[in-house]
Amino acid sequence: MTYREMKTKVFTLIEEAKKGEPYNTSDADIEAKMPEVTNQIMFELARIKRIPRYVEIAVKAGKRITFADIAKECGSEVFQVDSVKGAAHEEKALGTVFKILEDGILEVECSVYPERITANTSDRGYEFELSEDVLEIMPYGIAADLLKSDSSSAYGNVYAQRYENMKRSIDPRYKQTTFKYRGGVAI
Repeated sequence: MTYREMKTKVFTLIEEAKKGEPYNTSDADIEAKMPEVTNQIMFELARIKRIPRYVEIAVKAGKRITFADIAKECGSEVFQVDSVKGAAHEEKALGTVFKILEDGILEVECSVYPERITANTSDRGYEFELSEDVLEIMPYGIAADLLKSDSSSAYGNVYAQRYENMKRSIDPRYKQTTFKYRGGVAI
C-alpha cells in the first residue's frame, strides 16, 4: 500500500477528503499533522508486528558494534537486536553493544522501524513495509489521533476504540519478544 492510498483511507474515514482528490484534504491543520501522526501509528504497529531484518557484518577482533552500525548495514532504524551469531563476541549494555573477540562474520537478526514519512515524502512513491493485516488497522489509529482534540464530535473516541480492538487481532507470528538462555539448567 502506498502513502497516497493510506491518506485516501484516512481522509475518507474522517470525511476530510478533497472533492476529486480523495488523497488530499482542504484542512491545512490535518495535512500538516498527517506525516507525524502516520509515523507514530506506524512505529507503534511495527513494535507489535515486527519487521525482521538479517545482516552479515564483516568484523575484526577488538571492534565494537552498536545499533547504529547495524542500522547502517541494514539500511533501517533498529529498535531491537533479536540474535547475534557467527564471530565470537560479548554482549555489553544489555545487548546494545557487541565487543568482537575474533575476526569473522557477525550474523545479526533484528527488528527495525519502517522508513519515516516527512512533509516531502512522495505519497505515490512511498510503500509501507508493514504487513497487510496491520495496514488495515492503521487508518483507524491515524484517524483517532487526528480527531482526538475535535470536541465537536465523538469520532476520535470511536476510531480510537476500534483501533484498540483491532490491534488485539494482529497475527502474532512476529509479535513475541525474544530472550536468551545461557548456562544450562541442572535437572
